[in-house]
Amino acid sequence: MALARDRYRKDEKIDGVIYDMSPSPDFRHGVVDGNIYTIIKNGLKDSLCLVFMENLDYRYHPEENDDYVVPDIMVACDRKYLKGGSYSGVPAFIAETLSPSTALRDRTVKKEIYEKAGVSEYWILSPQGRSVEIYHLENGRYVLRYSHILQDDPDEDDYNAQTVIALRRFPHIEMRLCEIFEGVDQ
Repeated sequence: MALARDRYRKDEKIDGVIYDMSPSPDFRHGVVDGNIYTIIKNGLKDSLCLVFMENLDYRYHPEENDDYVVPDIMVACDRKYLKGGSYSGVPAFIAETLSPSTALRDRTVKKEIYEKAGVSEYWILSPQGRSVEIYHLENGRYVLRYSHILQDDPDEDDYNAQTVIALRRFPHIEMRLCEIFEGVDQ
């Protein structure tokens, strides 16, 4: 049984250091990722771009070393950089969903990796806080453009569940805050 379990372990290699991503995060992590993945996948129909959810290594500088990360959500449009279980081009979009064991790395090291690689849009999502931070690459640096915390009680003054968010490169792909966090109870 242990051998079968080891086959499914996920890890990342950053600056030559391997980070074990096991055990799996809380179920809310997968719910949020699944919600975003489904919306983007439907929006990319008839496109050469593909969306991946937690199952493709991103080799962010293959010409230098064999480091890789595994984004929660990644949109890849230049298919010539897809090989086996990895992508080595510049993703059009990446989202990371925070979990207690990866939150610091997602907010610092991985954010810096994506920024240096030229990923034009990076989202950081928190299922526990029902929040999303949206960074756009401007002049080689990430700028926080939007930050939302879901308030889905229509009786509250700051109700925002119907707020629409569109992907920068794919403005036709829109989602409401309540759709991102559907199935995630506070």
